[in-house]
Amino acid sequence: MFNLTLLALLLIALLFLGYQIRLSRKLGAKLNQLIKSEKELRKSVREVNITARADYRQSESYAQLLILLAFDAPIPPTRGWAASPDVLLTLVHSARSSDVRTIVDLGSGVSTLVLAKAAPQARVISIDNSPEYAAKTQLLLDSHGITNVEIRVAPLAPYASGNSWYETSVFTDITEIDLLFIDGPPATADGQGRHPAFTELLKKLSAKAVVVLDDAGRDGEKELANKFAAGISTHIVEFLDHEKGTAVIRPK
Repeated sequence: MFNLTLLALLLIALLFLGYQIRLSRKLGAKLNQLIKSEKELRKSVREVNITARADYRQSESYAQLLILLAFDAPIPPTRGWAASPDVLLTLVHSARSSDVRTIVDLGSGVSTLVLAKAAPQARVISIDNSPEYAAKTQLLLDSHGITNVEIRVAPLAPYASGNSWYETSVFTDITEIDLLFIDGPPATADGQGRHPAFTELLKKLSAKAVVVLDDAGRDGEKELANKFAAGISTHIVEFLDHEKGTAVIRPK
């Protein structure tokens, strides 16, 4: 009788232990899920904060653009493919920091308008491979009464490096560039699509020239910026923490 009672108690203890193990596993799984959810929540909060700070910085730059350039007609959105407000503000500063006479803008758009407004005394030559975008930019300039810009359409043609770049004949008569903005042509998979600008335009820069590159957060543009800086012994390069990354090559 005693053995049966002991066996029954042992069986009950084993069943209770099994129950506790299953319960512990369930609680552990729920706890892990809660920890995972908390980590995901913290990650989401961090991402939202980063985005909010970035958007606020762009809003600050955009507000300054509106004040400094006093637009009297609508301007297109400065998001997506367009140059962002932070790099546009850098263009304003660069255009106004010295007696700029010749500006070359690779890739027409809102940057063309900003450069023309910032340096009304300068001749702005904007190069675009797309007739459609060139026409849209011309309409934008006309709406703002801009007369110091010449837009040149240059189809993309095979270049010695293996990529395609602007048809080089459109640069033949250009010399003494005081401000060069590189935001075109469209990037290539190998990141070298804009590198012909160094070969073709380095020799056309004035002694006081400033070169500004958009998208310098990418390896290809960063390499191009360093090539320009190395090619002009009197200049240095500065990388700005902008939305897409900006590189400025300027006199020391």
